[in-house]
Amino acid sequence: MLKIGIVGLPNVGKSTLFNALTKASVPAENYPFCTIDPSVGVVGVPDTRLSALAALSKSEKVIPAAVEFVDIAGLVKGASTGEGLGNQFLANIRETDAILQVVRFFDDSNVLHVEKTIEPYKDIEIINLELALADAEQVRKRRDKLVRDIKAQDKGAVLEDAVLEKLEHGFAEGKLALHAGLDGEEKKRVAHLNLLTMKPILYALNTKGGAPLSDERAERAYGLITKLGSRYVFVDAATERELNDVADEERTHFREELGVSEDGLAALIRGAYETLGLISFFTTGPDETRAWTIPAGSAAPVAGAAIHTDFLDKFIRAEVVSTEDLLSTGSWSVARESAKLRTEGKDYIVKDGDVIVFLHG
Repeated sequence: MLKIGIVGLPNVGKSTLFNALTKASVPAENYPFCTIDPSVGVVGVPDTRLSALAALSKSEKVIPAAVEFVDIAGLVKGASTGEGLGNQFLANIRETDAILQVVRFFDDSNVLHVEKTIEPYKDIEIINLELALADAEQVRKRRDKLVRDIKAQDKGAVLEDAVLEKLEHGFAEGKLALHAGLDGEEKKRVAHLNLLTMKPILYALNTKGGAPLSDERAERAYGLITKLGSRYVFVDAATERELNDVADEERTHFREELGVSEDGLAALIRGAYETLGLISFFTTGPDETRAWTIPAGSAAPVAGAAIHTDFLDKFIRAEVVSTEDLLSTGSWSVARESAKLRTEGKDYIVKDGDVIVFLHG
């Protein structure tokens, strides 16, 4: 299951967004540090293809792909050295696959800002610095532990220490671990540290009433995010939270009234998938229709292993049809007759939206 840690300054809409995502009851008052304990919520990934396939197959169960979100207390300057309450929670997001950084992207004098001014790029720099400082401390402690093994000329320790030194130089230059120039082998040597700034970051620009900042402050933020090689999505956390209480069929109308054209949560989860290079394929039948998450570029046996590990070694072939073709033809048999359904071997690279039946030994 994809696991994402939510970070941000206090009072930028983190817990409101978490509530919107999970429909959980997490305090989201207008003051810093209201989230005292880390909160975890599992969210079904919205995908209209899933319900359409389920209707076609008359499935008894519909199981979406899932994302686990971990919400921690707001970070402030000095969080990595114990300021505020953020420091004690950083460990809770070390095990995540990615980080979702919520950034305030609206003006409202009634909503306090811990830094007193609304300048999104500075907010991003503060959070990234705290994450990097926490990582730098982790690297320093690890190097201290390796001293004895290095003196004993342990080859693994020597190689790992060289990577850690490279990271230290990067942190000293203000770089995230992701930008320290490590190659694939070097990343493997320090993977056990679960460095926060080695994780991909998706920026959620929290707007209000569907109206983001549109002045030079916005341009500075976009420029920084682009420079960091990251993605951003717009989300109106407060509106999405309100829409949780609206019936599904009425949400489009309410969005129009509130001036929010797109489902921000769906866009956010899509952004997370794109940031991590993930896609979904489907299995469908009378018992259940289900979405499965795999890395883009996965061959058929690897995709099958998401269902059961036996499929990796005992894969024989796969019957594949795109969701669009299956829905347009109306059945597996018609899809087969019209050559939309194909038989693929172990070298087939699964595409987003493929509907697959795996055959194995």
